[in-house]
Amino acid sequence: MIHFVSIDFSLTRHDLAAGLPVVLTLLFFSTYWFLTQSPAIKNWFYARYEFNEASYRHILFNRFAGFVLMGIFPVLICLVYLNEYTLADYGLTFISETALFSLLWIIGLCMVVIPLAYFSARKEKNWAQYPQIRAASWTRRMMVMNALSWFVYLFGYEFLFRGVLLVPLTDTMGLWPAIAVNVALYAATHIPKGLDETIGAVPLGVVLCILTLQSGTIWIAFLVHVAMAWTNSFTALKYNPATNYSGKKAAHTPVRILEKRKTKNT
Repeated sequence: MIHFVSIDFSLTRHDLAAGLPVVLTLLFFSTYWFLTQSPAIKNWFYARYEFNEASYRHILFNRFAGFVLMGIFPVLICLVYLNEYTLADYGLTFISETALFSLLWIIGLCMVVIPLAYFSARKEKNWAQYPQIRAASWTRRMMVMNALSWFVYLFGYEFLFRGVLLVPLTDTMGLWPAIAVNVALYAATHIPKGLDETIGAVPLGVVLCILTLQSGTIWIAFLVHVAMAWTNSFTALKYNPATNYSGKKAAHTPVRILEKRKTKNT
């Protein structure tokens, strides 16, 4: 006779609140990652535009796609299937009682992470990835859109990790198990960026999770992350010998038009 242990496969609200955010985080971050790493999409930009413009447009596409995939779709699904949680519950709110607490921590953490990001971005090994826009000559438009796209992308990113993923798991699993799951996934997303960023994501992730829960909002995590990204990006732009800021408006003629002109001239 075959014996087996009976398993209760029924899905409770508690199970859904604990499992759905994890599944959505894995699903939509993976979708974002493979979409932005797609050779077909990258080749589409580089076949249509000259190198500087192609790199610029490709990275903007990646960041705005990240905002949609991580900052919109997961929360919409959670609002439908975990309707006991609101946007305010996920930290998208302003709480006057914790506003000063949040402001002081934002200032304090920025005083720590900005110098760290600055000195890290000056190192040669950092130049292999930053600035992400690989244009040799940056225009004023590129500078502005680089900052804006980081802002938008990181809002979606932090809303997913510090809101959608963290809050329901804290309610169902408890504080430290929820933080452990959150930081494990958060650090894993940094693996493609190298060992330093992966290791650094662990203590930073723990701190940001705790501060998010204490403040009741995502603003500390979001704004500190933006400060790090801007510092890293623009410092790398300054010190990376392969890039420079010209400030001049460049011509953005599609590659296919350039090829037609060359054919006509010959």
